[in-house]
Amino acid sequence: MLILKYLLLYGGIGMAVFAAGILIHDLYLELQYRKAQTAGAALPAPPQIRWRSALALALLAWAPLLIALGIFVVPSGMAGVRVSQTSGTIPGTLYPGTHFITPMAEKIALFDTRDQLFTTGALEDGKETQVAKGKIEPLKVQSKEGLDVGLSITVRYRLDPKRLDYIQSNLPQPVEKEIVPAVVASAWRELVPNYTVREVFAVKREEIRKRASDRIAQKLSSDGIMVKEVMLRDIQLPPEYAKGLENLLLKEQENDQMGVQTEIQQKQVRLSELEAEATKAQQVKQAEGQAQVRVLQAKAEADAMQYTLPLKQKQIEQSKLEAEARKEATVKNAEAMAQAKVIDSKAEMERRKMLSQAEADRIRVTAAADAERMQSEGTILKQNPLLINKIVAERLSDKLQIMMVPADGKFFFANDVLRSMNVANHTSQAEQAEPSPQN
Repeated sequence: MLILKYLLLYGGIGMAVFAAGILIHDLYLELQYRKAQTAGAALPAPPQIRWRSALALALLAWAPLLIALGIFVVPSGMAGVRVSQTSGTIPGTLYPGTHFITPMAEKIALFDTRDQLFTTGALEDGKETQVAKGKIEPLKVQSKEGLDVGLSITVRYRLDPKRLDYIQSNLPQPVEKEIVPAVVASAWRELVPNYTVREVFAVKREEIRKRASDRIAQKLSSDGIMVKEVMLRDIQLPPEYAKGLENLLLKEQENDQMGVQTEIQQKQVRLSELEAEATKAQQVKQAEGQAQVRVLQAKAEADAMQYTLPLKQKQIEQSKLEAEARKEATVKNAEAMAQAKVIDSKAEMERRKMLSQAEADRIRVTAAADAERMQSEGTILKQNPLLINKIVAERLSDKLQIMMVPADGKFFFANDVLRSMNVANHTSQAEQAEPSPQN
């Protein structure tokens, strides 16, 4: 739609310019013709000025111009109202976008519908807002004591789009310069004199700000201005009062600090008491719990004894039976062992008897064998008497050397030995000849 508006506008202007060009060209030709005629030169027929064509083209150019002027575009962040040249402000708000109006009979009054700020005093960055040629000073108000107090205030507001026709018809323009500053200053100057400087500065600062915000919002809302926030950024006190108030605040701060320390100490004492009571209660609870545990253990032991006693009695009876059984087993074992010992003694006697008989038999057999051997040896010795000497010599020592000598009695040693050997042989033969008492 905006492109169409500019096309129509430029088309109408182009048609009007073209019509003016036609007239200018024709007038120029007419002027040249009159100059040539004055000079006496032979000229053709005079040129015709195309008044009708130019007028028709000029009238035709008004059509796109009027259509273009009837198209109005409201930019973003703005709103407008139609103002008629005959009937005044027309109710209704034109929001951002394209709108059609009556060309030459109506115009659009635009208003900024975005949030706006009204500020007094220095800003947070240290700079001060500029209006015209002067600087905006803090808003001067008087306190209850009659002292001047400077207030740095910021009011955030916006125009109500639905009431722009009322603002256009009834309020002085521009509203942000004619209405808002006066209402804000009036609200603060009506409210602050009810409080002392100390209350404004510290004690009731938020209360005063809230009451001023409510009063400003109430006054401006009736004029179609919506207040979003009122900020009290800074308060400038009189120098003498500021110094005295600073000392007073320091003393109050010290007093508050002492009160806080006292309260902390009281709380610490109370905390110690509570901890002691808690410890005492915990110990009591632990003692009660231990007593209950002991009672339960005693009950459990008593209940267990009800089942344990019969078991003990049965164990005792079982022990008695086992003792009797062991006694009987011991008696039987003793009897069996006695019988076994009797049997063993009898067997031992039989064994010894048999051994003695066997020994006697062995001795008889050995004696008989010895007798036979001796008889055979005697027979051999009788046949060879020199063997006795040899046997004696061999048994004397294995280191002796045996020599065979004649038995003629010249060697006393050999004769003595042989004589003793003969005596021994005769003695042994006599013992063998006697009968044995056992036989």
